[in-house]
Amino acid sequence: MNYKNILQGKFIHRPNRFIAEIKIGQERAICHVKNTGRLKELLLPNATVWLEQSENPNRKTAYDLIAVEQDGQIINIDSQAPNKIAAEWLPKSGLFPANTPIRAEVKRGNSRFDFLVGDTWIEVKGITLNDQGIAKFPDAPTLRGVKHLKELAAICQSGGKAMVLFIVQMKGIAGVAPNDQTHPEFGQALRDAAQAGVNIVAVDCIVRPDEVIADRPIPIIL
Repeated sequence: MNYKNILQGKFIHRPNRFIAEIKIGQERAICHVKNTGRLKELLLPNATVWLEQSENPNRKTAYDLIAVEQDGQIINIDSQAPNKIAAEWLPKSGLFPANTPIRAEVKRGNSRFDFLVGDTWIEVKGITLNDQGIAKFPDAPTLRGVKHLKELAAICQSGGKAMVLFIVQMKGIAGVAPNDQTHPEFGQALRDAAQAGVNIVAVDCIVRPDEVIADRPIPIIL
């Protein structure tokens, strides 16, 4: 996936989870943060950040904060990106036969899943947290995430097919693990889902300021 109108800036502070104050050149500006997670390990004072300038003149904020540089590596933090990345990657992932139909945002019962690929129900989770080379999810408790895992497990238990796809929004990762310290219930639900037959898949990404591309599958650590 690609971005337009990319600018580099410096992070100043984050008054709330929706906005941040940044510096572009010598000017200060307020931008929209496209991720409501904590991001405390990334959004540090004077961190280099990447912004997309909006083409909508009526917006309250002219910029979206989409990526952060840490230790020389760019990490995409756009929470809307993983589904777009997944949509590009799934047809060429090798996980499904060629020309398998892919539908997005498909309703099943009282829930809506990110994708239905053939007869496989898929939920996508983006990861921005790097804990000493291991990508961990979530970075904050997620009741919605637990609910999704239980629903996918129920699909498999009733004879269907289901998958969790972790999109790791960076490179340099050795594996993906549940963040048991932050949300142990999610970790248990992920292990239960795997035991029920849910396919747990993770792929890392090549990240540039204006582009994010799914790259290589990486191990799941349960």
